[in-house]
Amino acid sequence: MTDHAIPAARPENPRFSSGPCAKIPHYSLDMLSDAPLGRSHRAAVGKSKLAEAIELTRAVLGVPADYRIGIVPGSDTGAVEMAMWTLLGARPVEMLAWESFGEGWVTDAVKQLKLDATVRKADYGKIVDLAEVDFDKDVVFTWNGTTSGVRVPNGDAIPADRAGLTICDATSAAFAMDLPWDKLDVVTFSWQKVLGGEGAHGVLILSPRAVERLETYTPAWPLPKIFRMTKGGKLIEGIFKGETINTPSMLAVEDYLVALKWAQSLGGLTALIARADANAGAVRDFIADKDWIADLAEDPATASTTSVCLKFTDPAIKDGAAFAKAVAKRLEKEGVALDAGAYRDAPAGLRIWCGSTVETADVAALMPWVEWAYRAELAAQ
Repeated sequence: MTDHAIPAARPENPRFSSGPCAKIPHYSLDMLSDAPLGRSHRAAVGKSKLAEAIELTRAVLGVPADYRIGIVPGSDTGAVEMAMWTLLGARPVEMLAWESFGEGWVTDAVKQLKLDATVRKADYGKIVDLAEVDFDKDVVFTWNGTTSGVRVPNGDAIPADRAGLTICDATSAAFAMDLPWDKLDVVTFSWQKVLGGEGAHGVLILSPRAVERLETYTPAWPLPKIFRMTKGGKLIEGIFKGETINTPSMLAVEDYLVALKWAQSLGGLTALIARADANAGAVRDFIADKDWIADLAEDPATASTTSVCLKFTDPAIKDGAAFAKAVAKRLEKEGVALDAGAYRDAPAGLRIWCGSTVETADVAALMPWVEWAYRAELAAQ
């Protein structure tokens, strides 16, 4: 490809944002016509929709029958903080961080809750050595680093007979990666990630061990109303049956239901995982023989299949941060990749969302444009 050769193909959908993410293929607002707008979420129709969302979540993700699933305020952030504020403090804590959101949970634990936590960190592109983690402590971690492009490869390092709770922020992993439920006590996500739903709502999933902790432990700090999941020492079961703590958007709930039913029509979780794997594979196949771009993830075993982060490696590049931003700007100006720049706290580069709502043909069409933009920007230095 010469410096100015324009690729022949263009992505049909240029939306590669890592959140909110691309809507399901062939999406239309007409799909939301059954939303009970102007109705109370406490009316029978509202409760029914919320309960359906919970049960379809269970069905698609394969969540065990004795795990509770709740729809909570504040997106994934709200769900993680609900778990941390209500569960931590009963046992020693280990905080694991390999990207910016994990760093945020460390700040919450150490500076806000003021816990004497063991903190393990890894640089962008790596994860910590899970073999060194003491799972007899409560452990908080992200499954997939949305801003660093790395993930936990599996749950093998987590003992089945652990004494502590595992609290897992799985927001860019749920629906695209196989989560080992027997190894996870709390799982959180936002449906605006892999299923391309609308923002503001989080999902909180609790194991029986997490419920036992909630019912037997009272934190030393005050809890805001939207964090309270127990009353009189017992779990408020209604939260996990569709009686949300605060008012949800029934339009957003309907949108989530549409995405869940689309997922079922494909064949469920197996099909969703296969789509994300194929998308990430299209990126990595393209860069495999290139000497000017590389995967930020250093170990293929921990490389993300949703938030694929890339770095420019050409020594001729004078200012890495400015160069990467300029390439992302060129891609957006051409209308072939929107919101594909690296996260603001991450190393300079590109971040291409490869979650399950993205079409592999669009990823494959994008990659020659990445090379075109790189060469055009290099010539303009």
